[in-house]
Amino acid sequence: QVHLEESGGGSVQPGGSLNLSCVLSTSVFDVMAWYRQAPGKQRELVASISNYGTIKYEDSVKGRFVISRDNSKKTVDLQMNSLKPEDTAVYYCSANNFVGMQYWGIGTLVNVSS
Repeated sequence: QVHLEESGGGSVQPGGSLNLSCVLSTSVFDVMAWYRQAPGKQRELVASISNYGTIKYEDSVKGRFVISRDNSKKTVDLQMNSLKPEDTAVYYCSANNFVGMQYWGIGTLVNVSS
């Protein structure tokens, strides 16, 4: 059974930084990604990285967030800099295997406020 565990969420002031980390319980996946869901809004893709290193970012986080993965450690990280109140959300780690099945973590809360 696939298990994804996120860590690194918390509260931070605007302009601050947080690093989210996700550890997978099984072998390498194709696309690994971070999504977020703010109160009253739909879940949205924040950033993704393929097994070949192709990276995509949601427009509002470009230049502020950096996604990375380490297949040997089965981890995917999201370094978040210059955080804004509108970044406040529950952040979810996601992984797609090579036959298109998607798996999710339970989420970690990021709260950006002064």
